[in-house]
Amino acid sequence: MAAEPRLSKDVPAPDEIPGQDPRHPVDRTLPPFKMFTSGLQHVAAMYAGVVAPPMIVGPAVGLNARDTAFLMGASLFTAGIATLLQTIGFWKVGARLPFVNGVSFAGVTPMVAIGRERGAEGIAVIFGAIIVASVLGFVLTPYFSRLVRFFPPVVTGTVITLIGVSLLPVAFNWSQGGDPTADGYGSMRNIGMAGLTLLIVLVLRKVLRGFLQQIAILLGLVAGTVVAVPMNMTDFDAIKDAGLVGFPTPFHFGAPQFEIAAIISMCIVMLVCMTESTADMLALGKIVDRPADERVIEGGLRADTLGSAISPLFNGFMCSAFAQNIGLVAMTKVRSRFVVAAGGGILVLLGLCPVLASVIALVPLPVLGGAGIVLFGSVAASGIQTLATAALEKGENALIVAAAVGIGLIPIAAPEFYHAFPKDLLVVLDSGISTGCVVAIVLNLAFNHWGGKGSSEDGTMADAPADASAAPAPSSAPVARQRNR
Repeated sequence: MAAEPRLSKDVPAPDEIPGQDPRHPVDRTLPPFKMFTSGLQHVAAMYAGVVAPPMIVGPAVGLNARDTAFLMGASLFTAGIATLLQTIGFWKVGARLPFVNGVSFAGVTPMVAIGRERGAEGIAVIFGAIIVASVLGFVLTPYFSRLVRFFPPVVTGTVITLIGVSLLPVAFNWSQGGDPTADGYGSMRNIGMAGLTLLIVLVLRKVLRGFLQQIAILLGLVAGTVVAVPMNMTDFDAIKDAGLVGFPTPFHFGAPQFEIAAIISMCIVMLVCMTESTADMLALGKIVDRPADERVIEGGLRADTLGSAISPLFNGFMCSAFAQNIGLVAMTKVRSRFVVAAGGGILVLLGLCPVLASVIALVPLPVLGGAGIVLFGSVAASGIQTLATAALEKGENALIVAAAVGIGLIPIAAPEFYHAFPKDLLVVLDSGISTGCVVAIVLNLAFNHWGGKGSSEDGTMADAPADASAAPAPSSAPVARQRNR
């Protein structure tokens, strides 16, 4: 499959050992040390994304520094639980792919609007809205997952590319320092540190072999942090103030409160998260060579919504897929879901032990930004590989990609483009992934399905009966290999 990041058919991926284990690489385990270090690499890649939303929401609703730090620890803890639900799973819950879950950025703006200046009461209203939206999302999961048939390569390739491109501004922001209001934001020192980290990662990927090559991102983050210490770019105060144990007490901010306006806002956010998670699962399924069919997506969305419903009980926010970790899987080619489960376990420990969480927080944002350019670029590259299989020369597929990518890039290229639109619509419109995904699906239906014309696997029009749109998703051929789960 073109989207699979393999060097050649004759060179096995690092997690493939011919003749030793008949299981799919996704279901294999690694030796304990490799499992831990590879899982830690996933945590390092997503740590900033997990703690950023509570860092924004806490002060915005009027919480003090101590309560905001409590929210950050709770977010790490609940992200770990949600990741374990995705990777290990139970019953019909979990995609059972190397899929990382964490606090969704999509909910930041509406959460700030709901809880602004209301302190603990505002947090309680936010938590109540998340619980209701998550339960409704769990109920809708079987129906939502059936949309997978409308994700042929022309759609998935477009969405995967948009995921990578949409994440790159995050890496650029980290590279500049992360806080536009801070002194030195965008300075040559910050950008130089990001560039040095990027160079270190590229050199390590070139010169190292085997397992060390697989953890080049982690090694690059460590090396970048070591270089940053004498330059006073690391903050050790967090370690001094952190406690050894800090369990996120259930309902720390009081019992959830339920307000209809807040619930409606978070329901919209939940639909956005479910759309993005579906696209992320399709992307990850191609990368690990276990295409995500309707059953896998249904399990993954159940884990998303269940994790989000549980999260407020421990003072966490809505959880969804972390696309940056898909880039890490694509780059390292380590496809074991148990590696990501180990990362989920580490997240739980970080949430229970603030001093450990503060050690991870030592990594300066410019260092994370340098590594993030490689990670997020890898996602975009996988999307381009998928588009190479979409027969863009046939029908109107090139037009579908052009329109979807163009509209999906609006929030990145022109952040104020929708400034005159109602705030409730901005939850969707400000997500280039969501808007691009919707446009790609609608145009694929219009050009390749409606009007009595069927669709081939690449989304092009084919001489097929009128009901060809109900054909299985392009992932149906390899599904038999998934039954051993």
